[in-house]
Amino acid sequence: MPGVSVTETSRLSLEVLQPALELYLDLHVHPELSGQERHTAERLSRWLGRYGASVTRGVGGGHGVVGVLHNGPGPTVMLRAELDALPVQERTGLPYASTVPGVMHACGHDLHLAAAAGAFADLAGREDAWSGTVMLVGQPAEETLQGAQAMIEDGLYERFGTPDLVLAQHSAPSPAGTVAHPGPGPLMSGSVALDVIIRGRGGHGGTPHLSVDPVVTAASVVMRLQSIVSRETAPSEQVVLTVGSLRAGERGNVIPDRAELSLTVRAFSEAALERVTTAVERIVRAECAASNCPEDPEITITSRSPVLLPTPSAMAAVRRVHEHLFGPQRIGSTPPTTATEDFGWFGAGGIPTAYWFLGVTSAQQRRIALDLGEPIPVNHSPQFAPDLRTALPTGITAMSGAALDTLAARSTG
Repeated sequence: MPGVSVTETSRLSLEVLQPALELYLDLHVHPELSGQERHTAERLSRWLGRYGASVTRGVGGGHGVVGVLHNGPGPTVMLRAELDALPVQERTGLPYASTVPGVMHACGHDLHLAAAAGAFADLAGREDAWSGTVMLVGQPAEETLQGAQAMIEDGLYERFGTPDLVLAQHSAPSPAGTVAHPGPGPLMSGSVALDVIIRGRGGHGGTPHLSVDPVVTAASVVMRLQSIVSRETAPSEQVVLTVGSLRAGERGNVIPDRAELSLTVRAFSEAALERVTTAVERIVRAECAASNCPEDPEITITSRSPVLLPTPSAMAAVRRVHEHLFGPQRIGSTPPTTATEDFGWFGAGGIPTAYWFLGVTSAQQRRIALDLGEPIPVNHSPQFAPDLRTALPTGITAMSGAALDTLAARSTG
């Protein structure tokens, strides 16, 4: 089992680090898919209660957890972390690998949650240094891009108070012990996820003229959708359209009566997302009409996430804090990415947000990848394995320091 690093022991006590490490190991061994985060929510709730928070579960209609720690008058800082894992079979070979077949914390949500919990514990033990309220939100269903909006719609801010600042961080395959900050403008694209059902007329593989083959229609749809990016989008505009799933039929000699597609659209403006989504619907309907499908297609938007645009003033303040805590040499920059997540909902209405990337790759991992001539395992890979000895204490310190900067400065200002 890994031990904790002494990298940040000048700022963090082992009373915070060791329990946070144990929490991480438990979460990694017992991952849960979106909407099924019962054990994870229970572990977080017990942790928050141990450090004096009032705890509410089931926020958002699922397994959302909110812990609130009041410490006199002052601002409210919200720490957000995710609860859910991915449908990935772990292949890290770690002694604490997932014990759940086909499910793994391959995106680092276990690390995010352990770091946020550690930061909460650190702040709870330093109440003489700040005044105000710390709110930790354990968000379910991030991987399906549904949890944040569900918690907002369930009255998160009306029930627990509107934060003055919302903080989050995300693991990245950059060197462990570093943090990376975005420049001005969007950090992550917004997205729209769609499910499509194309209905044909099933029949015998030897008499295709008596059928309407939805497989052929679906194939035409997949190919034609690519023209939205290549022929309907300006080359200077970043748009990504991915058909991640196409399912149809069971046997080679049977024409099925339906085909199902799942796809995502990503862009850096709401206008572009709307334009591309409209184009997707137009092409699907046109291809079904061209194939003489007996019924109109069924097109369902399953989730949306806004463009992630952190607040510039909040990001500047957090960067200054991180430079002070870690030194400028451990602070990097990150360009916009077409990865997407639903954190942006927490900043709706102009609530200040700050978001940065937490490096998780050890020097040994980088050397092995270089020797093998292979890329470093990244998020969503079955071999994704954060370097806990450095990444966890860095993540706790980064989160705790950013929160303390607001809580201490405004309470004494």
